[in-house]
Amino acid sequence: MSDGPVPASASAAADPTRWRGDERLDPARTVLCAFDLLEIYRAAAEAAGVIPTVRRLVDACRDRGVLVAWARADHRADGADLARSLADLDGRHQAFGPDHPRPTVPSAGQGSPLYRTLPELGQRSDDVDVPKHRWSALEGTCLPATLRARGADTLVLVGGSTHVGIAATAYAARDLDLQVVVVRDGLTGREPQRTFFTDEVFPRVCRVRSSDEVLDAFGRFIASSASPRAR
Repeated sequence: MSDGPVPASASAAADPTRWRGDERLDPARTVLCAFDLLEIYRAAAEAAGVIPTVRRLVDACRDRGVLVAWARADHRADGADLARSLADLDGRHQAFGPDHPRPTVPSAGQGSPLYRTLPELGQRSDDVDVPKHRWSALEGTCLPATLRARGADTLVLVGGSTHVGIAATAYAARDLDLQVVVVRDGLTGREPQRTFFTDEVFPRVCRVRSSDEVLDAFGRFIASSASPRAR
Protein backbone atom coordinates (compact mmCIF):
# COMPACT_ATOMS: atom_id res chain seq x y z
CA MET A 1 0.00 0.00 0.00
CA SER A 2 1.27 3.45 -0.88
CA ASP A 3 1.54 6.11 1.77
CA GLY A 4 0.94 8.80 -0.83
CA PRO A 5 3.11 10.67 -3.33
CA VAL A 6 6.85 10.25 -2.97
CA PRO A 7 8.46 13.59 -2.11
CA ALA A 8 10.69 14.94 -4.85
CA SER A 9 13.67 14.77 -2.50
CA ALA A 10 13.17 11.01 -2.20
CA SER A 11 12.51 10.31 -5.87
CA ALA A 12 14.86 8.50 -8.23
CA ALA A 13 15.32 11.74 -10.15
CA ALA A 14 16.81 13.32 -7.05
CA ASP A 15 19.67 10.81 -7.20
CA PRO A 16 20.96 10.97 -10.78
CA THR A 17 24.07 8.97 -9.88
CA ARG A 18 21.83 5.95 -9.28
CA TRP A 19 21.47 5.38 -13.03
CA ARG A 20 24.98 6.17 -14.27
CA GLY A 21 26.76 2.94 -13.42
CA ASP A 22 29.49 2.43 -16.00
CA GLU A 23 28.13 5.00 -18.45
CA ARG A 24 30.17 5.21 -21.66
CA LEU A 25 30.51 7.76 -24.47
CA ASP A 26 31.89 6.77 -27.85
CA PRO A 27 34.34 9.51 -28.98
CA ALA A 28 33.72 8.72 -32.65
CA ARG A 29 29.96 9.28 -32.26
CA THR A 30 30.20 12.40 -30.09
CA VAL A 31 30.66 16.10 -30.85
CA LEU A 32 31.62 18.62 -28.16
CA CYS A 33 29.76 21.86 -28.89
CA ALA A 34 31.14 24.99 -27.21
CA PHE A 35 28.36 27.56 -27.36
CA ASP A 36 28.81 31.36 -27.56
CA LEU A 37 32.04 31.47 -25.58
CA LEU A 38 32.89 34.73 -27.28
CA GLU A 39 34.57 38.02 -26.46
CA ILE A 40 31.19 39.74 -26.32
CA TYR A 41 30.23 37.35 -23.49
CA ARG A 42 33.62 37.25 -21.76
CA ALA A 43 32.27 38.74 -18.54
CA ALA A 44 29.71 35.94 -18.21
CA ALA A 45 32.33 33.25 -18.85
CA GLU A 46 34.71 34.76 -16.31
CA ALA A 47 31.96 35.23 -13.72
CA ALA A 48 30.96 31.58 -14.06
CA GLY A 49 34.59 30.46 -13.89
CA VAL A 50 34.20 28.13 -16.85
CA ILE A 51 37.20 29.06 -19.00
CA PRO A 52 39.71 26.63 -17.40
CA THR A 53 37.08 23.87 -17.28
CA VAL A 54 36.11 24.24 -20.92
CA ARG A 55 39.74 24.42 -22.07
CA ARG A 56 40.54 21.25 -20.16
CA LEU A 57 37.51 19.51 -21.66
CA VAL A 58 38.32 20.70 -25.20
CA ASP A 59 41.92 19.45 -24.99
CA ALA A 60 40.92 16.13 -23.43
CA CYS A 61 38.19 15.57 -26.01
CA ARG A 62 40.61 16.21 -28.87
CA ASP A 63 43.05 13.73 -27.32
CA ARG A 64 40.27 11.12 -27.33
CA GLY A 65 39.23 11.77 -30.93
CA VAL A 66 36.11 13.81 -30.18
CA LEU A 67 35.25 16.46 -32.78
CA VAL A 68 35.03 19.99 -31.31
CA ALA A 69 32.52 22.49 -32.71
CA TRP A 70 32.30 26.17 -31.86
CA ALA A 71 28.80 27.63 -32.15
CA ARG A 72 28.94 31.41 -32.31
CA ALA A 73 26.59 34.32 -32.92
CA ASP A 74 27.11 35.79 -36.39
CA HIS A 75 24.45 38.45 -36.95
CA ARG A 76 24.39 41.01 -39.75
CA ALA A 77 25.18 44.49 -38.52
CA ASP A 78 22.05 45.90 -40.20
CA GLY A 79 19.78 43.50 -38.28
CA ALA A 80 18.40 41.88 -41.43
CA ASP A 81 18.69 38.41 -39.89
CA LEU A 82 17.67 39.40 -36.35
CA ALA A 83 14.98 37.26 -34.72
CA ARG A 84 11.55 38.90 -35.00
CA SER A 85 9.87 37.06 -32.12
CA LEU A 86 8.66 39.54 -29.52
CA ALA A 87 9.66 39.14 -25.89
CA ASP A 88 8.78 41.03 -22.72
CA LEU A 89 12.31 41.19 -21.31
CA ASP A 90 15.81 41.75 -22.67
CA GLY A 91 18.88 39.71 -21.84
CA ARG A 92 19.30 41.57 -18.55
CA HIS A 93 15.65 40.86 -17.68
CA GLN A 94 14.70 44.50 -18.13
CA ALA A 95 11.23 45.14 -19.51
CA PHE A 96 10.88 46.61 -22.97
CA GLY A 97 8.84 49.77 -23.18
CA PRO A 98 8.78 53.37 -24.48
CA ASP A 99 11.98 54.18 -22.62
CA HIS A 100 13.60 50.85 -23.47
CA PRO A 101 12.61 49.83 -27.02
CA ARG A 102 13.34 46.44 -28.51
CA PRO A 103 16.58 46.43 -30.51
CA THR A 104 16.49 46.42 -34.28
CA VAL A 105 20.20 45.68 -34.75
CA PRO A 106 22.55 43.36 -32.84
CA SER A 107 25.13 44.49 -30.31
CA ALA A 108 27.84 43.62 -32.85
CA GLY A 109 27.90 42.67 -36.52
CA GLN A 110 29.52 39.98 -38.63
CA GLY A 111 33.29 40.25 -38.59
CA SER A 112 33.41 42.10 -35.28
CA PRO A 113 36.21 41.06 -32.89
CA LEU A 114 33.48 40.71 -30.27
CA TYR A 115 32.23 37.60 -32.08
CA ARG A 116 35.57 35.81 -31.81
CA THR A 117 35.97 32.77 -29.58
CA LEU A 118 37.84 33.46 -26.35
CA PRO A 119 41.48 32.81 -27.30
CA GLU A 120 42.19 31.02 -24.01
CA LEU A 121 39.97 28.17 -25.22
CA GLY A 122 42.28 27.29 -28.10
CA GLN A 123 39.96 27.03 -31.10
CA ARG A 124 41.82 25.39 -34.00
CA SER A 125 41.42 25.36 -37.76
CA ASP A 126 40.60 21.65 -37.74
CA ASP A 127 37.65 22.23 -35.39
CA VAL A 128 34.18 22.95 -36.78
CA ASP A 129 33.14 26.60 -36.99
CA VAL A 130 29.36 26.98 -36.54
CA PRO A 131 28.13 30.53 -37.23
CA LYS A 132 24.50 30.81 -36.14
CA HIS A 133 21.66 33.30 -36.39
CA ARG A 134 19.26 31.89 -33.81
CA TRP A 135 19.57 30.59 -30.28
CA SER A 136 19.84 26.93 -31.25
CA ALA A 137 23.17 25.74 -32.64
CA LEU A 138 21.18 23.37 -34.86
CA GLU A 139 18.87 25.89 -36.54
CA GLY A 140 20.11 26.80 -40.03
CA THR A 141 23.73 25.85 -39.30
CA CYS A 142 26.21 23.28 -40.58
CA LEU A 143 26.10 21.32 -37.32
CA PRO A 144 23.36 18.82 -38.28
CA ALA A 145 25.19 17.95 -41.51
CA THR A 146 28.45 17.61 -39.59
CA LEU A 147 26.82 15.18 -37.17
CA ARG A 148 25.34 13.11 -40.01
CA ALA A 149 28.59 13.02 -41.98
CA ARG A 150 30.49 11.85 -38.92
CA GLY A 151 27.86 9.32 -37.91
CA ALA A 152 27.57 11.08 -34.56
CA ASP A 153 24.46 10.88 -32.42
CA THR A 154 25.61 12.64 -29.24
CA LEU A 155 26.16 16.32 -28.42
CA VAL A 156 28.07 17.41 -25.34
CA LEU A 157 27.15 21.02 -24.58
CA VAL A 158 29.14 23.71 -22.76
CA GLY A 159 28.89 27.49 -22.76
CA GLY A 160 25.86 29.68 -22.49
CA SER A 161 23.77 31.10 -21.67
CA THR A 162 22.27 28.09 -19.98
CA HIS A 163 18.57 28.98 -20.15
CA VAL A 164 18.84 30.50 -23.64
CA GLY A 165 21.20 28.99 -26.22
CA ILE A 166 22.07 25.81 -24.34
CA ALA A 167 18.40 25.13 -23.61
CA ALA A 168 17.34 25.88 -27.19
CA THR A 169 20.01 23.54 -28.56
CA ALA A 170 19.18 20.77 -26.08
CA TYR A 171 15.49 20.86 -26.98
CA ALA A 172 16.22 20.98 -30.72
CA ALA A 173 18.66 18.07 -30.43
CA ARG A 174 16.14 15.98 -28.54
CA ASP A 175 13.55 16.60 -31.27
CA LEU A 176 16.11 15.25 -33.76
CA ASP A 177 16.52 12.10 -31.62
CA LEU A 178 20.08 13.05 -30.69
CA GLN A 179 21.61 12.24 -27.33
CA VAL A 180 22.55 15.32 -25.30
CA VAL A 181 24.90 15.69 -22.35
CA VAL A 182 24.98 19.09 -20.65
CA VAL A 183 28.19 19.76 -18.71
CA ARG A 184 27.16 21.34 -15.42
CA ASP A 185 30.51 22.97 -14.58
CA GLY A 186 30.96 24.30 -18.13
CA LEU A 187 27.87 26.54 -18.24
CA THR A 188 27.41 30.30 -18.07
CA GLY A 189 24.34 32.43 -17.52
CA ARG A 190 22.16 34.18 -15.00
CA GLU A 191 21.26 32.82 -11.61
CA PRO A 192 18.92 31.38 -10.46
CA GLN A 193 18.05 30.27 -14.00
CA ARG A 194 21.31 28.39 -14.52
CA THR A 195 20.90 26.25 -11.42
CA PHE A 196 17.18 25.77 -12.01
CA PHE A 197 17.76 24.46 -15.52
CA THR A 198 20.60 22.12 -14.55
CA ASP A 199 18.72 20.76 -11.53
CA GLU A 200 15.08 20.80 -12.60
CA VAL A 201 14.76 21.14 -16.39
CA PHE A 202 17.65 19.45 -18.18
CA PRO A 203 17.45 16.13 -16.30
CA ARG A 204 13.99 15.71 -17.87
CA VAL A 205 15.34 16.55 -21.34
CA CYS A 206 18.80 14.99 -21.40
CA ARG A 207 21.73 14.03 -19.18
CA VAL A 208 23.54 16.46 -16.88
CA ARG A 209 27.10 15.53 -15.99
CA SER A 210 30.26 17.16 -14.67
CA SER A 211 33.29 17.52 -16.92
CA ASP A 212 35.02 14.76 -14.95
CA GLU A 213 32.08 12.43 -15.48
CA VAL A 214 32.10 13.10 -19.23
CA LEU A 215 35.81 12.32 -19.47
CA ASP A 216 35.35 9.20 -17.35
CA ALA A 217 32.61 8.03 -19.73
CA PHE A 218 34.93 8.46 -22.72
CA GLY A 219 37.67 6.65 -20.83
CA ARG A 220 35.44 3.68 -20.03
CA PHE A 221 34.41 3.33 -23.67
CA ILE A 222 38.01 3.47 -24.87
CA ALA A 223 39.12 0.95 -22.24
CA SER A 224 36.30 -1.46 -23.05
CA SER A 225 37.01 -1.22 -26.80
CA ALA A 226 40.66 -2.05 -26.22
CA SER A 227 40.02 -5.05 -23.98
CA PRO A 228 40.35 -8.58 -25.47
CA ARG A 229 36.77 -9.37 -24.49
CA ALA A 230 35.51 -6.42 -26.60
CA ARG A 231 37.25 -7.68 -29.74
